[in-house]
Amino acid sequence: MSQESVVPGELGDPAAYAAEVPEPGAVTIVVPTYNESANIRELLHQITESVPSRLPCEVVFVDDSTDDTPEVIQKAAQDCPFPVTVLHREEPVGGLGGAVVEGMKAAGSDWIVVMDGDCQHPPSLVPELVATGERANAGLVVASRYIKGGSRAGLAGSYRVAVSRVATWLTKSLFPRRLRGISDPMSGFFAIRRSAVAADVLQPLGYKILLELAVRSRPREVTEVPFVFQDRFAGESKSTAQEGMRFLRHLVGLRTASPLARMIVFGLIGLTGFVPNLAGLWALTAAGMHYLPAEILANQLGVAWNFLLIEKLLFRERRQFRHWADRTARFALLANADLLVRIPLIALLVATFGMGALPATALALVITFVLRFVGTEALVYLPRRPGRHGKRSRTARSTT
Repeated sequence: MSQESVVPGELGDPAAYAAEVPEPGAVTIVVPTYNESANIRELLHQITESVPSRLPCEVVFVDDSTDDTPEVIQKAAQDCPFPVTVLHREEPVGGLGGAVVEGMKAAGSDWIVVMDGDCQHPPSLVPELVATGERANAGLVVASRYIKGGSRAGLAGSYRVAVSRVATWLTKSLFPRRLRGISDPMSGFFAIRRSAVAADVLQPLGYKILLELAVRSRPREVTEVPFVFQDRFAGESKSTAQEGMRFLRHLVGLRTASPLARMIVFGLIGLTGFVPNLAGLWALTAAGMHYLPAEILANQLGVAWNFLLIEKLLFRERRQFRHWADRTARFALLANADLLVRIPLIALLVATFGMGALPATALALVITFVLRFVGTEALVYLPRRPGRHGKRSRTARSTT
């Protein structure tokens, strides 16, 4: 990590906030950046003009840039009356969301305000976010574009407006209880109490960190303030189709966080495996192979199909715990052992408990499915206990 600090000084004290910001007030503004050098000076200028002196403030940039953004921040910080820190990551783990989490861990204030570095989130709203949180005794204050007084005017083009609407509808449909009271779960502008952040449980992927916070460690009290989404000051949007796919994967990961949800998705993926299985069986028998070896080989196609989907959709965040060859071998062993367990189990149910062949088969399918799910989660994707010596940080640190 690279750390730059500038000695704090005195700012003006706008009367508009004199009665609103409680004492003591302290805020860390976390700004994730990726090649935003053209916006840095304007952003710091706006923060300087907006945050009153009675609201102690620090700004933490978490930077994943490949351009000169860190150097621009260091130079611009020398004119700021508050501390400015730059954390430059060599490996942008978790994307923008991962950068925000790292900034939260570095924050030293009671309140953390997260905002973008392109000036689309007005810094003039920072005191109001903190004041609203203090008045409402809230743990999370969301700046919303979708309540009275808010606007998404800064979204460029009808395409981005449509994507924003669909994403908002989708997330609120998938998490109606967790997102109750949050009209804008896609907002990247919010304030959260440091005591309400459980950083260790967060698993960010992409740029929608508010959704991650709301679903995994949402504070009990949540409130909102309206804001007008501004035009980008300079540069181009970092929103791409790739980020969209990461967002969808993130949604799947959040939705399957509970064991029951994972089991349901595991079963649905297993059902789709019948398609390549039957297709392979048809092709092999049509080529003249006997149906028994054809079934064995065709079953491997279904196993491979299921493994790929489970890797991509269900246990993506756990792939790091074992080598891919180890995971593949373990999954294939469990999937093929299913047949060896199921036939003796059916015979046991029929001979010992007097069940008919059809209900015995159905019950055996259910039992072996549950065993296969538990075995897959425990033996293939079980998180390993970290070793005595963890990975060394790939984030360089220097101080001026």
